[in-house]
Parts: sequence; C-alpha cells; structure tokens
Amino acid sequence: MPENSKMMTNLRQASRPLVVVLAYDGLCTFEFGVAVEVFGLPRPEMGNDWYRFSVASVEEGELRATGGIRMVADGDLSLLEQASLVVIPGWRGADERVPPALCEALRKAHARGSHLLSICSGVFVLAAAGVLDGRKATTHWRYTETLKTRFPAIQVIEDVLYQDEGTVLTSAGSAAGLDLCLHVVRRDYGIDAANLVARRLVIPPHRDGTQTQHVTRPVAVLRESQRFGELFDFLHLQLTVNHSVSSLARRVGMSERTFLRRFASATGTTPARWLLSERLLRAKEYLENSRLSVDSIAEQTGFGHSATLRHHFRQHYNESPTQYRKRVNSGLRQKEIR
Repeated sequence: MPENSKMMTNLRQASRPLVVVLAYDGLCTFEFGVAVEVFGLPRPEMGNDWYRFSVASVEEGELRATGGIRMVADGDLSLLEQASLVVIPGWRGADERVPPALCEALRKAHARGSHLLSICSGVFVLAAAGVLDGRKATTHWRYTETLKTRFPAIQVIEDVLYQDEGTVLTSAGSAAGLDLCLHVVRRDYGIDAANLVARRLVIPPHRDGTQTQHVTRPVAVLRESQRFGELFDFLHLQLTVNHSVSSLARRVGMSERTFLRRFASATGTTPARWLLSERLLRAKEYLENSRLSVDSIAEQTGFGHSATLRHHFRQHYNESPTQYRKRVNSGLRQKEIR
C-alpha cells in the first residue's frame, strides 16, 4: 500500500467538507444518530467552515430503521461523488449481502480522495468493497473473528475503540463511533473544537483509540462524572504543568486510591497515560498547524525538553516529530496540486 494512503490526513483541505452518511433498509438508528449528532447539527460557534451534511440512501423509496422509524433520505449514492467523508453507520447484519452498486460507489469515492468511516458492523461494508485490504481495521468484539475469517486480507485489531488508517477509519461498538467521530473533528478542527462538541454531548472529550473495548468497572455516578468532566477541562488548559496523583485527587475531593480507581473507570487508563496521550495530540496539532520549533512545542505541551517529546512521539507513532511534520505537509501540498 502506498505510504500516502496511510497518512494522517484531514478534511479541511476543502472548504466546508461534505459528510455523507449512508441510510439503508434496516438502518441502525443509534449509529446513524452518532453521525448526525457530531457532523449534522448546526454549530454556529464553529464558524463558517464547519461540515456540510447529507444522507444518501442505498435503496430507493422509504426506508425502515431500528425502533419502528421510517425515513426518506436526501438523495441516492450519487451524493458520494461530492463527499469528503462517507460514514457507514453499522449494517443490517454481518451475514447480510452488501449491494455491488454500494461497493462500487465506495471504491470510486475513495479513489477520488473521500475518507471512509465505519461504525460497528459497518466495517463489513468497507470489507466487501475491498478498501480495507492490506489495512488495519477493528469492529465490535463480537464480530472480530467473523471479520478475520471472511476477509483474511484485513489485519483485524481486536479490543480497541477505533483504528485510524488515514483515509479509512473503523470503530468498535456503537458508542465507540462517538469516540471515532470526535477523533475526526479533533483531526480536522483541533482539540478545542472537539472539546466543545464533547461538552455539548456531555461525554469525556477524548478516549484514545487504543483503549480496550471492555469496561471492567461500572460507569461513575453523576456527581463523579461531573467532577471528572471539570477535571478534564482543567487539565486541557494546564498541560504544561506537572500534575501528581495527590494533587489531582485533592482537586476532585477523593482519596488517591479512590481517584485512581474512578479515573480508570472513566477513561480506561491511568492519569499519567491520559496526560501523555493528550500532550502528544497537542504536539501533533502544533506540528500540523504551526511553524514552532520542536523545542518550543515540547515546552508548550508539557514535555519540557525536545528529547523527551521525541522519545514519546517515536514510541507512540513510530516516527519523529520532524518526520511527521514533513509527511503531513507533503500530503497537504500534494492535495493542493490535485
């Protein structure tokens, strides 16, 4: 697979990128709602270049959706010809045939440069279209063995929330679709925009794609969820500060042991790993959107020294910050030429 097809790319190279979500008979209502909530709602606070949104029907006429809903879409598969991002919100079953016309429309859209994103069982649509061959992908843990067996050309990554392969993205279960869609917003518009969307959704602003699908502890009660939401907001504004477990525990009014347990319940990771992930994301944003030196970025993201940033960046992304910046900028220039 060409290197540029694996590249972390964003949609804002186009003015007001068009997100097209598929609708089909037997539509998975929750997964469809995830795409609508993140990409389809008017958000005047985001400015004039926020996503445009449309719905493309796979079949003609009125469609049924889970929960007794019936709907008529904006248009047909021809909408994919203008799409910047195509979202496949689940599928009517892992054993259900994917129409050849849909496979062909997805292949053509991807060849033109459209990004493709699947939620949960929607991965079987991308797999049937052949756009995942030679790539990594994930899906709900119930479907991973089926996906591996039927599509051996796909490297199935088990027990993660989502997988970003640049222009093709896949998520695990239905709720993980929210994490992946927020990841796309973060990639396209930056951390602050993603945080604003997450705040309106009243969900944690970021869960890394590598987190496990399995929640081993119950979700925190409302009062604790509010505490952690405020803590995440505070930490995003204070990434350069050295935080200790004791200081964070005091901030939310918990003992250290309780804090660590509840933090793991809310995020699936430790405070140190969460902070490292957020600092790396902020560093990537600076590398993509500024001309700051690696030394300056290290200071402004809490790493302190460029050597520390380089170490963690290479360990996490398998390349140096400088290599990442060159690769992303090269991809942007190629897109502009096209």
